[in-house]
Amino acid sequence: AEHPYSHLIDTLKDGNKFFSPQKLNDPRYDQLPLSIRVLLEAAIRNCDGFYTKEEDVQNILDWQQQQNRAEVPFSPARVLLQDFTGIPAMVDLAAMRDAVAKHGVDPSLVNPKCPTDLIVDHSLQIDYSKWSLKNQEMELIRNKERLQFFKWCSKAFKNVNMVPPDIGAVHQMNLEYLSRVVQVTDGFIYPDSVVGTDSHTTMINGLGILGWGVGGIESEAVMLGQPVSLTLPQVVGCKLVGSINPLTTSIDIVLGITKHLRQAGIAGKFVEFFGPGVSQLSAPDRTTIANMCPEYNATVSFFPVDQVTLKHFKKTSEPEKLELLESYMKAVKLFRIYEDPSEDPQYSEINLSSIMPYVSGPKRPQDRVAVSSMKEDFQSCLDEKVGFKGFHIAKEKQDTRVPFLHCGQEYQLSHGSVVIAAVISCTNNCNPSVMLTAGLLAKKAVEAGLVVKPYIRTSLAPGSGMVTHYLNTSGVLPYFSQLGFEVIGYGCATCVGNTAPLPEAVVDVIKQGDLVACGVLSGNRHFEGRLCDCVRANYLASPPLVVAYALAGTVGIDFEKEPLGVTSEGKEVYLCDIWPTREEVQQTEEDRVISSIFKDLRGRMEKGNMLWNNIECPDSVVFPWDHKSTYIRSPSFFSKLSIEVPPPQSIESAHVLLFLGNKVTTDHISPAGSIARVSAAAKYLLSKRLTPREFNSYGARRGNDAVMTRGTFASIKLQNRFIGKPGPKTLHIPSGQTLDVFEAADRYQRDGIPLIILAGKDYGSGNSRDWVAKGPYLLGVRAVIAESFEKLHKNQLVGMGIIPLQFLPGENADSLELSGKERFTITLPDSLSPRQQLTVKTSQEKSFFVTALFDTEKDVIFFRLQPGPQALLIVPSSHHFTRLSAWMEKKEQLIGAT
Repeated sequence: AEHPYSHLIDTLKDGNKFFSPQKLNDPRYDQLPLSIRVLLEAAIRNCDGFYTKEEDVQNILDWQQQQNRAEVPFSPARVLLQDFTGIPAMVDLAAMRDAVAKHGVDPSLVNPKCPTDLIVDHSLQIDYSKWSLKNQEMELIRNKERLQFFKWCSKAFKNVNMVPPDIGAVHQMNLEYLSRVVQVTDGFIYPDSVVGTDSHTTMINGLGILGWGVGGIESEAVMLGQPVSLTLPQVVGCKLVGSINPLTTSIDIVLGITKHLRQAGIAGKFVEFFGPGVSQLSAPDRTTIANMCPEYNATVSFFPVDQVTLKHFKKTSEPEKLELLESYMKAVKLFRIYEDPSEDPQYSEINLSSIMPYVSGPKRPQDRVAVSSMKEDFQSCLDEKVGFKGFHIAKEKQDTRVPFLHCGQEYQLSHGSVVIAAVISCTNNCNPSVMLTAGLLAKKAVEAGLVVKPYIRTSLAPGSGMVTHYLNTSGVLPYFSQLGFEVIGYGCATCVGNTAPLPEAVVDVIKQGDLVACGVLSGNRHFEGRLCDCVRANYLASPPLVVAYALAGTVGIDFEKEPLGVTSEGKEVYLCDIWPTREEVQQTEEDRVISSIFKDLRGRMEKGNMLWNNIECPDSVVFPWDHKSTYIRSPSFFSKLSIEVPPPQSIESAHVLLFLGNKVTTDHISPAGSIARVSAAAKYLLSKRLTPREFNSYGARRGNDAVMTRGTFASIKLQNRFIGKPGPKTLHIPSGQTLDVFEAADRYQRDGIPLIILAGKDYGSGNSRDWVAKGPYLLGVRAVIAESFEKLHKNQLVGMGIIPLQFLPGENADSLELSGKERFTITLPDSLSPRQQLTVKTSQEKSFFVTALFDTEKDVIFFRLQPGPQALLIVPSSHHFTRLSAWMEKKEQLIGAT
């Protein structure tokens, strides 16, 4: 059939065709924000009458009236996966091949339909703080099974591009190597766009490429051809004016903008930047700012393509590609001249000159602290009751100093002592100005005779070899090294809990004095206990401030009044004495960050990693599962794949597995760090004859459902009201015993008892992870009743067949006087509808209403085709499986497929 919008096809001078929304001759197009124009083009190009309908195109075009109302589809140009979230997706695809093969279908038909890039970057651990090659070797040994599986995937699946270990972190590779701004397929040109399972995916919006983070379940759907469904967003225009303070870094700007937009209340909206101040920001500045938009709950922070963007791509692209990019973006009016004001639905004005340096912490990224007030703020944290900021240290113990020996020399630790200082591979390493500022600061510190105390766990994990390249060519890398900031490898490490253990003497002193020790890192996540169990206070800071606090050895310092240190000659050195000027940084950036850096990256991509190149993998269409493997297991999601689609099953006499409070994060639900030796996952691995040194991390074992199920709710910070203290325990109500969460759930399942979870506000906030839904599903959880949900996590629950139920406004477990020890019955009608109210009855003869958070009819379909991976097998790829006629007849009745 002819494409419904074939009359919009136009041709560029070079012969490439494109869909031109301007040929609609509709004046509303010129009034659309540029980010919405990207959604419109994708809807026009992908209009097939099923997933994307002409009605969707009209709704987007009528954005002024339909924003916050219409549900629209978006088919991105590609999917971005990192290995922690990528391995479950690829394991599911491999298991899908097994499932269809058992029903007589060619398994090679199961492939991602949407181009998928998978970057192996999250398995790096810091075993050796001063030897990156040794870390690479350990990574290969520790993760050999996973890497063999990834290599098999790169050969077996079409449309999968695998970036080997030690090339770069996922967001860096997205910026430096994978980003296109425009894509060309079958002679058609269209805007580049992406959804990714990495929390830094939004960074790409700084280059004018629309993209945001999704969960593993959603990414699998897109991989198999299904569009992302979203409510047509409101777009908040953010006007930047004024001039940037020379001492203000991109991190200061992003924290200032974060605070401003948090107060503006822009949750779930698109933010689009405009105004004369934008032209002052380099492309790396913009990507740094765009990266943090999840912290103020926006979907994207979009910087439309302009001359600054083109200047950036002159360093990374061939001239003919640059000409194509510019001509196409101007042809479809996706090119912005910031000096030319455009109409915006609403805007917030931010004066860049008012932004001062801040850090964020000690427990949450939204708690900003002015660097000038850091000493006083930390003191108040010691005084305050235990909470989001407080530690409640008795006054008489706040001056405690505990001596210890390290490498034969005596040191002292006190409250506020820095024991971890990490310039790590997220948030800002893409920005040469920020990293060069840190490097130049290190250079001046060494020249001034300052040192970092050797017991501080320092590390430098550049996002890619490009960062190392420009740090090296600018001459600052040796000075990083002299201060202890050695390059430990390329990938996520400290931020995901992969920090090497602190020296035993340091750990002993912290415990002996009950000290609030500190970590300082240039990342964007720092929940309490995430870096290291014994480090309670963690601060996010720009890379130069990480170096500054490492030199000071404490966060309890006033940089304006107190010296960083004293030289061997007794001279006091203050931060202002060694802080590089903005002119110094810009000159170094202009001289060093050149196109050869990007050419070097391409060369390493083509050559590959020697260790990766030597890995052998099976040559087969279906993966030969090793039943002895503790890394890769065929998941049980497809074991009950059947022809029949059962009606929704009511939940009868369910017990409460967990009774939780507010702000339960994905870290609480599915930890990504090390596997505790007394955990349920550890018991499983010990039963497989592994030693604790071989446990690796939860993230590395995401391809093993047995480990991940046991790791669900295994966080030491989990606050379960049944228990009354933090820990991965719960009450097995029938016996009255306190058990590991997994052991309790296993007992309930063996007894045939369904489970629910009670929770407060913001259930599921934090990084997107597929196992935060898969884990509870395999534990037997059928529903979560909470006051509110993080939207992405709510969608993940729906995809796995777990019902997200919301208390009615003004109600919660306390107001309804629920103890959590009742049994709950939730009746589901045969015909579910979006946002339907359901009745919950308890064994105590109480009854209350909840809202089932199915936002669309598609949500209802996914829930009925539970669990999610089964739905993915049938819905997005149904046209591949015409031989399974019995399946199709049943599914067509539900989804109206042709």
